[in-house]
Amino acid sequence: MTWLDRSIMNTRGVAAGRVGSTHELTEAKQGTFHFTMGPYSQPVLHVKPGDRIVVETRDAFGGAVKTEQDLPSKVLKMPFVNPQNGPIMIEGAEPGDAIAVHIETMKPRGPNPRGTCALIPFFGGLSNTSLTATLNEPLPEIVRKIDVDEQGVYWSKRVTLPYRPHIGTLSTSPEIDSINSLTPDSHGGNMDLPDMGPGSITYLPVRTAGARLFIGDAHACQGDGEICGTAVEFQSTTTIRVDLIKGWTLEWPRLENEFMIMAIGSTRPLEDATRIAYAELVMWMEKEYGYDRWDAYMMLSQCGRVRLGNVVDPKYTVGAGIDKTYLAR
Repeated sequence: MTWLDRSIMNTRGVAAGRVGSTHELTEAKQGTFHFTMGPYSQPVLHVKPGDRIVVETRDAFGGAVKTEQDLPSKVLKMPFVNPQNGPIMIEGAEPGDAIAVHIETMKPRGPNPRGTCALIPFFGGLSNTSLTATLNEPLPEIVRKIDVDEQGVYWSKRVTLPYRPHIGTLSTSPEIDSINSLTPDSHGGNMDLPDMGPGSITYLPVRTAGARLFIGDAHACQGDGEICGTAVEFQSTTTIRVDLIKGWTLEWPRLENEFMIMAIGSTRPLEDATRIAYAELVMWMEKEYGYDRWDAYMMLSQCGRVRLGNVVDPKYTVGAGIDKTYLAR
């Protein structure tokens, strides 16, 4: 029995580990990509719990930054960045449920795949921004193109970075609001969490009928914090499998992989995002793993792990996790 057989998705999901039909969500089938996640856009695909979806994602720049001479300030129109595939409707999903999204594989797309990293004026963790206004001039605008394959991310002749892809933006729809694709919140969104890659399952709250799943913003690699504001952004072919967990009401996204469970919080300031994540993890351990609340709180002070998603978006993202070894009864 594998960890996936024992996962929350496979033990509590409607599909119970069974794999259903496979759907292709190509760029052509997607047609219009979205820059907000909400209840008002036209669904592009209807699937059943257990179905597999092969998604062609665009990079965060929508393919507009083709060369190192294509400065984002010249070729992009903010806030039309971070294009999203979807919405994908999951049969039977109703408010109060949760959906599970298992990322199976992520592959670079195109005949000569290249990723893009950029310094963008008034954007990034070490730059003045509209939310942290100063009288300083913006940092220089620089574009870097990087060759990418499944063996590595070829930063320079000197440095090859590991290919560790993840999905930067994964989301269900809020109940009434339509939230831009740069902003993470309790629905998910632009969390930029490096753990959200192949071999992970993300659990998202359902707040509208069908859940309305959005996905995009693939990263070939990214450090904690995404400090300059961009990862190695690339277009991908990402294969996911979805399931539905009835009656599992979540306030914030959660994540599971072979080794740990993680609760995810997004807000500013950074310490409040950390508080959300840890508070959610404590209550998860209390409700579903037989821990006393205060014992869990004290124990996490000894063995809890924090993962920093981003410190650059309108809201920051933090994941708080615990090794599954400590959850065994």
